[in-house]
Order: sequence, then structure tokens, then C-alpha cells
Amino acid sequence: MSGSNPSHQKTGRPQRRRTFLKRAALGVLAVPFLENLPGSLRLLAQDAGLAVTIPGKQGLRILNDRPLNAETPATLLDDLVTPTERHFVRNNGLVPERATTRSLAGWSLRVHGEVDRELNLNLEQLRGFPKHKAALVIECGGNGRAGFFPPATGNQWTLGAVGCSLYEGVLLRDVLNAAGVKPSALYIGYYGEDAHLSGDPKKVAISRGFPIGKALDEHTMLAWSMNGEPLPAHHGFPLRLVCPGWPGSTSGKWLNRIWVRDKEHDGAKMTGSSYRMPKEPVAPGTEVADADMEIIEEMPVKSIITSPGSGIEHAFGTQLALRGHAWSGFGDVASMDVSIDFGAHWVPASLSAPQNRYAWQRWNVAVQFPKPGYYEVWARATDQTGVMQPMLVPGWNPKGYLNNAMHRIAVKVA
Repeated sequence: MSGSNPSHQKTGRPQRRRTFLKRAALGVLAVPFLENLPGSLRLLAQDAGLAVTIPGKQGLRILNDRPLNAETPATLLDDLVTPTERHFVRNNGLVPERATTRSLAGWSLRVHGEVDRELNLNLEQLRGFPKHKAALVIECGGNGRAGFFPPATGNQWTLGAVGCSLYEGVLLRDVLNAAGVKPSALYIGYYGEDAHLSGDPKKVAISRGFPIGKALDEHTMLAWSMNGEPLPAHHGFPLRLVCPGWPGSTSGKWLNRIWVRDKEHDGAKMTGSSYRMPKEPVAPGTEVADADMEIIEEMPVKSIITSPGSGIEHAFGTQLALRGHAWSGFGDVASMDVSIDFGAHWVPASLSAPQNRYAWQRWNVAVQFPKPGYYEVWARATDQTGVMQPMLVPGWNPKGYLNNAMHRIAVKVA
């Protein structure tokens, strides 16, 4: 949370209270009891948004319709493997016609650049490589953007731009090794068939990438299947990258080209301030020059409470069962704790091992409240490097990336 806005300081306590409530709703740290909020603010609460029907999806909340971007309420992310119908959607351009018609006619994956031999592989040829299957977290770099103040531009994601689904395909490194990676290779850049919003075929909606070391990592995939089925249209049919542990924007969809480069990739949304953080901490609202920004790589440790939802009433004298997931781009989560007294004391939760590296981990705990009244349950994950989630929104940045503040829910004990 940031300091109060000077324009509100002269209007008295009621206006300051409304400002606080608005920020709390936008930040989705806790929206205690929705009946106390104005109707317009209830729609911004974590589990109170209007569910809009998207073909093949259930319960998602649309943030933008062109391109389509939709998130999942935390209570619908309770499954260990996120069902396809509940996985968030993050698009930068328009879904290509091929993805909606499910046609493979004329499609191939081109691998070129700093390689010994250029490859053009159809899906059948890709299936000839050793197959790989894993449950992997994909999280938008802007997940939690709604919590920043001053606000950052872009889709106002709350907590639901994340999912952990089961992907099947081949390792990117196997394909790159077949092409023969030259010593000069430093980076890869991807291209997909999604159209630019302008309709201009010369413009690219998004073309990001990552260093060759990440491309050759044993977990980075070229996936054609999601949860046992061919990739749905909104998730990249017929082929996508899955670059686990890094921002979801590196997991390019509708893939048809990989360019192995001898320098940092400079495709669309790879330069300027896109998916970059200030090299040094800055005060809220600071304008940061592009030259003072650096590319986001590993995503920070994070957790969510998937059950129960915020604003419940609970009977005094009985235990409240809590559960959720935790994950980190830096490896496994080492421990999970919850607090019911605003961080004064912490209760360790049971934490399961991940199904595989870069899958999220289930946590469970039961708490008992000492007396009736209002409580907040705070959830805090600590990764294997010893880094834990911050209590509040972390360092402000112009694009609203990497908000891994503790998730908290409100409970009325009666």
C-alpha cells in the first residue's frame, strides 16, 4: 500500500475511507464483507466478479475482450492439476484461424539462425523425438497488477493469472540439438501465428524469448497437449512453448518459428519496458527510462488460498480447514505458514512435494480462533533459497509486474 493521495487529504475521513476500500478491492488483499462495499466495487473483489461465458471455459472473469484476457478466481484453482476450463487466458493478439479450425494443413515449425542445419518439422516429425510430460505452472508476469498504487497500466489481474496444467510434448533442447546449436548462440526468439490487433500482417503481436541456457534446460518444452487433449485454441494449438518458472509471456503460443540468435532477442514486447523491472528500487510513481530496466527471468515465490473463500462465517470453537498451492520460479517451496493475528504468530502448514520440478505444491492446515470476531488469514510461502513472500505489495514498478504479496482472506467467527 502506498501513502495517501494529497488530493484526498482535504476531504476528511469519509473520503479517505472510500479511497482505502477502493484500493483494497483493487489490490484484492482482502475484501472482508462484500455487502459493505458499493456495488461497483463488489465487481472488483476476488470472488465476486461477473463470470462471463467463454467457449470451453468455466467461471473465468474477463478483463479484456480484444485481445481476450481472463482470470480464474482463487477458489476455482483448488485442483492439483488445473482443468483446462479453469486455466486463465492471456492473449496479446488475435487467435489464429488455424487454432479455431484445428487444421494442420501447411503448418510446420521452423528452427533457424545460429544452428548447423535449419529444420522444418511438422507435428508428426516432432512426435518422433522423445516425449516428455509434466505438470507446470504458467503465471503471467503481471499477475497481481491490480494491487499496485499508483496504478500500473495493463490488465488489472488480481490473483488468477496462474495455473498448473499437465503438458505433453518434447523438450526444446532435443529439437535444438537436432539442429546443432552453434557456439555463437546466445538467445532464442519465438514467433507465432497470432495476428496483430491492427490486422496489419507486417506487425507482430508478440515475439519474446530467453537465453540459450534456459532453452537447453531439461524442463523447457514444446507442447502439443494440455491435460491429455490437443491444445485448445486459446492455449496455442497446434504447438506452444512452456518455459516454466519464467513469466508466461516466454511460453509462446501458436508457435511456428524459433530463431536462434547471437544476441539478445529484440522482438515485439521484448524491448523498452515490456516485461522488465527497474534495475534499482524506485519510489512509487517514478518514471523509469528504458535503459534503466532489465528483463524479468525467474518468477518470485508465491502462494494462494484456494479454500475457503474470503468473507466466510465460521462457527466459534471449531477448527477451520485451509488449503492452497505454493510455487516459485527459483525451485521448490521449502515451507508454508499461515497467521490469524496479522503476522504476530505463524502456524506451519503441511506442504506436499511437487509432482515434478516447476509444479505447484499443495499445502494444508487447520486453525482455531481464540474468540469470536473478525480475523484475517494470511498465507506465506518460503522458497528453497530462504526467500519468503512479503506482507505487502513489493517494490513498485511502472508496469505492475511481480506482485507476490501474501494472499489473505477475511473470516467472521460467530
